[in-house]
Amino acid sequence: MILTHCACCAAPLDHKAPRCGICKTRYCGRGCQKLHWKQGGHKAICQEIKRGGGAEQFHADTRYTEAVGAAAEACADDTKGQTCYICTEALHWKTKEGLVRMCACRGTAGFAHVSCLAEQAKILVAEAEENNLDDAAFDERSERWHRCRLCEQRYHGVVQCALGWACWKTYVGRPEEDGLPLLAMNLLANGLYAADHHQDALSVREAELAMKRRLGAPEEAIFVVQGNLAITYDALGRHENAMRMLRDVYSGRVKLLGEDHPKTIGSANNYALSLVRLKRFGEAKALLRKMIPVARRVLGENDEFTLMLRTWYAEALYQDDAATLDDHREAVKTLEEIERAARRVLGGVHPTAAGIGKNLQAARAALRAREESDVSGAMAAMAPPSA
Repeated sequence: MILTHCACCAAPLDHKAPRCGICKTRYCGRGCQKLHWKQGGHKAICQEIKRGGGAEQFHADTRYTEAVGAAAEACADDTKGQTCYICTEALHWKTKEGLVRMCACRGTAGFAHVSCLAEQAKILVAEAEENNLDDAAFDERSERWHRCRLCEQRYHGVVQCALGWACWKTYVGRPEEDGLPLLAMNLLANGLYAADHHQDALSVREAELAMKRRLGAPEEAIFVVQGNLAITYDALGRHENAMRMLRDVYSGRVKLLGEDHPKTIGSANNYALSLVRLKRFGEAKALLRKMIPVARRVLGENDEFTLMLRTWYAEALYQDDAATLDDHREAVKTLEEIERAARRVLGGVHPTAAGIGKNLQAARAALRAREESDVSGAMAAMAPPSA
């Protein structure tokens, strides 16, 4: 499933690709399988992979360990001298991993080991299954895989990536039909994207979409994966592919859910961003003038989507070649307002708040350049003609 390329030649695979009969490593064909066994070194490690639970489990465990190390290293300065709020130790008793924290917790709260967070989530989901809890209760418990129990903010960056691998390695062996592999696949793709592993995220998204189609998922579930897939295209520079897919998802959700639905607002946000990146500013501003009031009414002034929609509108204002001086001033004023709100609500290190801050700096620089240009132009117009 997540091993989406041939272990020998790296060609893309589908879910029916042949596998090693011992460890389940996947290949594009029997020729590559034989070549990898004889000359590629697979014979030497096949039994080790089997003892590790098979190719998918072995791969997931290996990548999880790497991701936990990267997360602990990235958080080392922030977690120095702290202890895990779950196990109360600085180093994990078994794995010896360091602490992480990438949420909105303040002070001494929120420090934890990825292993402790993962074990907590695993236990909660298992209890929900054992007690046949309804979907709402199950969803609430499964959120512990990606949301802090203390501050209720989603994890981000390398911590989100590590928890994505933790979730996938926990459920990789489950049947596709029981839903947990799809949950894990989605969280893993989100985490890979958050940690800027965009090519890996793309492979997981494509596998997720293929699995949902195989399972006959409803239209809205397909929209979710397509939207995420388009965002990944965008991160890889495939902006036209992304824009077309995001346009279709947005229009599909307007028809299915209505303009006021939060998911439609999220789709509008993604579609608007793609238009801005393609410098289709007229289309972007028309969409945003329609959807920003909807987001304010439905989600509230300080919701992350509302802040982001207003950010893209400000960006479209000042980046447009036809922008007036008033457009530049409006963009700066708007970004100053939403940057303060984002820092207050999300925290200064949150990616959205940081991105708005960078946009504000760029807008201020563009405004200064425009003002200086206008002054120079005015002075040139006032200068007496040359003799």
